[in-house]
Amino acid sequence: MEYIKRDLEEQIPILSEKYPCILLIGPRQAGKTTLLKRMMDEKRTYVNLEDFEERRMAKTDPVLFLQMHSLPILIDEIQYAPELLVYLKIAVDNGAGPGTFWLASSQIFPELTSLCESSQEGVAVCRLSFLSQHEMYGSGKQMPFSVHLNGLVRRKQSHKEADFKEMYERIWMGTMPELVSGASEDWSAFYNSYLQSYIERDAGELVSLLDKMQFSDFIRAAACRTGQMLNLHQIAQEVGISDDTARRWLQVLERTHLIFCLYPYQDEKLKRVIKAPKLYFTDTGLAAYLTRYASPEILMNGALSSGILENYAVAEVRKSYAWDKDCRFWYYRDKEGKEIDLILEREGWLCPLEVKRSANPDQKSTRVFSILDKASLPRERGAVLCLKSDLAAFSSNDLMVPVWMI
Repeated sequence: MEYIKRDLEEQIPILSEKYPCILLIGPRQAGKTTLLKRMMDEKRTYVNLEDFEERRMAKTDPVLFLQMHSLPILIDEIQYAPELLVYLKIAVDNGAGPGTFWLASSQIFPELTSLCESSQEGVAVCRLSFLSQHEMYGSGKQMPFSVHLNGLVRRKQSHKEADFKEMYERIWMGTMPELVSGASEDWSAFYNSYLQSYIERDAGELVSLLDKMQFSDFIRAAACRTGQMLNLHQIAQEVGISDDTARRWLQVLERTHLIFCLYPYQDEKLKRVIKAPKLYFTDTGLAAYLTRYASPEILMNGALSSGILENYAVAEVRKSYAWDKDCRFWYYRDKEGKEIDLILEREGWLCPLEVKRSANPDQKSTRVFSILDKASLPRERGAVLCLKSDLAAFSSNDLMVPVWMI
């Protein structure tokens, strides 16, 4: 099994010299434990709360738990013992030294959110998703995606080019470290096992699943709508559950990082904006498995080909901002059907991005960008993310950027 270097490796030591507590959040099997254990030295204690005895002590007697384990410490799967977080916050507020606590969590839960909000100066939050294109196929230092030409030229040099067919091979294969590294070779068997483990261990911790097959159907129904505006009522009817149950289950998928949603950009100067979010899967390989696309070729020509390409592109842009808290992600759609797939809000500017399943997109794709000229924040250069082989431009204000370059 080949270890794949993660872009966050450069950030963890820097943050650990400044913050008493480092919190690494991400989905199961994203590589959180592997990353942190590779970076810890022999002085740091490692505790995994999947161990029932450790978990029992952490939940029933957090003070004793912390007394029993020497510092500095790495506490894995912290979501199993939220009772610990109150005492960790006290330690941070009382002046714990830089890098004292490293935490890893596969879920977002209220106590974790409270810790981050109340101890902003003491807790550094990093998000580790599945592998990025840069980690799998690139070289050098990863930079947050932008439409600045200097940055795009550097990305062209540090990323591996992919044609139309190879892009769908990447999308279909997915970004799970175990698959990409070669530790698992059977694509279908891996995702089948991953889904079963997720339902039993992650979702099972959050909801009482009387019918796990029905919850599996819910996940599959969601996958069929990747890259689309979310209609929970429609999914609930298809699966045979109530709207309230569908809403709770969707929250479970978000809290455990199986999916993420883009919410519409709201501005008082932009009228008649649709309020429904858009749904995306964190890993496109899992979405392809759930929707029963058995090969990249079938996926490339299937009904989901445009939606899953958009999913892949949006997910890759988000990954490039894993440790950048200053960028916010939106989409736009109004009641006239005008839509911008992705809007980056950063440093007081709005950057519109459109995703097209084409090697030669039409400049008409960029006309909708002018809607943002009415917004409160200024608009910068936009781009169409597409399947073109090389970087190009419609004009000085509108670029064509290959998806492989994200």
